[in-house]
Amino acid sequence: MSTSQQPGADAVDPFPIPVPAEPAPAPATGGVLSRPYLALSLGIVSVVLLIAFEATAVGTAMPVAARELHGVPLYAFAFSAYFTTSLFAMVLAGQWADRSGPLAPITLGIGGFAAGLLLCGTAASMWVFVLGRAVQGLGGGLVIVALYVVVSRAYPRRLQPAILAAFSACWVVPSVVGPLIAGTVTEHLGWRWVFLGIPVLILLPLLLALPQIRRRAAGPLPADPDAPPRTAPRGRLAWAFALSLAAGLLQYAAGDPHWRSLPPALAGAVLLALAVRVLLPRGTWRAARGLPAVVLLRGVAAGAFIAAESFVPLMLVTQRGLSPTLAGLSLALGGSTWAFGSWVQARPAWSAYRRTFMTFGMVLVAAAIATAPGVLFSWTPVWIVAVAWGFGCFGMGIVTSGTSTLLLELSAPEEAGTNSAALQMSDGLSNVLLLALGGAAFAAAGGGAVGAAHEVTAGAAAGASHPAAFAAVFLPLAAVAAVGVWVARRTRE
Repeated sequence: MSTSQQPGADAVDPFPIPVPAEPAPAPATGGVLSRPYLALSLGIVSVVLLIAFEATAVGTAMPVAARELHGVPLYAFAFSAYFTTSLFAMVLAGQWADRSGPLAPITLGIGGFAAGLLLCGTAASMWVFVLGRAVQGLGGGLVIVALYVVVSRAYPRRLQPAILAAFSACWVVPSVVGPLIAGTVTEHLGWRWVFLGIPVLILLPLLLALPQIRRRAAGPLPADPDAPPRTAPRGRLAWAFALSLAAGLLQYAAGDPHWRSLPPALAGAVLLALAVRVLLPRGTWRAARGLPAVVLLRGVAAGAFIAAESFVPLMLVTQRGLSPTLAGLSLALGGSTWAFGSWVQARPAWSAYRRTFMTFGMVLVAAAIATAPGVLFSWTPVWIVAVAWGFGCFGMGIVTSGTSTLLLELSAPEEAGTNSAALQMSDGLSNVLLLALGGAAFAAAGGGAVGAAHEVTAGAAAGASHPAAFAAVFLPLAAVAAVGVWVARRTRE
């Protein structure tokens, strides 16, 4: 904070941080779409919606982009670049928003996200495309954490579960129509327009949200003379960089399973272990009650479920002979049940049972992952996967939205950014680690032969199935999700 913002200071700050005006008393009635919150809610939800659409659409355009840019060997880096830079940006956004308010990181983050899209859309080489994805990751990491700080400051406690449930629901429509729209645009206009079209759409959320954020949530929080002094670990940004580097090394090692990958894998594991001790709440890995358990639960749930989901279409195509379209449609039900789960946990009347709901949600997640490989038996109906995944997504909707709500409830206002960054890091890191471990188990159990067989015909693939490769993925991930049931019970302080 500059000295010009302190009482009695005579210096003039050339770049003053806006100090929030004294907030008006929050209305006792009305929801997130009532008049006082309408513009802010529409603005920030639109931002999340666009980020979700880009995340679901990019996978459709990426193969065509890599081929046209002669960069297929760098294909994996185009995905990992986003993730590794977003980890660093999450920590930066948490500290920045706690110290100075969320307005600046959101503004810079949206600008960076748009700049990354423009770089990708105009790239003449694959390395420029990868650079664009890295810039996108910086912008996306800044935005997603700063938005949690906006929710903690701009909405009363009774409305926070509803707006966080809206964030979760924003992924429903993009997950269903995003690949379809991206495929149509790629086919008729070219893959570049999948990236170049989104920056224009960001203008409306900016016009709606930024004035409201400036009025309701900008600037540092007033100092509390009775609060104990904060002792944030020193060098958090350096450790955030180490965490991003560790994630990159582990992704590289997982993508090239060879003896030469062992040194980067070991280096990544050591860096990861050291960084998370600083960047995640103390006691996270042992599920200490309260906030550490909430952060760990988010990682356990997201990592196990997303890693398992990535293998479902491959299992249905290679083991039961479904077309890729039908295999994808088997997961379509999950979008609506995920949104319904978010809605359930957000009901004010049920807030006292939120932790019980999350425990039940993890039971559904574990059951869904354990049920899915049942289709490896030819006598099991294929539709069982769609039903199981619908229930699993319902559980995930409860858990993801519930952990976001609990995090804000358990965080002091001046720590909302740092703790939100920890929640997002737990989510992202678990995805990388469990996907890498799942991929390694899949390959070790003969999964490589599954893909090779499928290149001949779908029928031949089904006949030359390797069910053990899929069982080696789903059953351990179901066990991880089952551990999440225990972790959910420790979210109560």
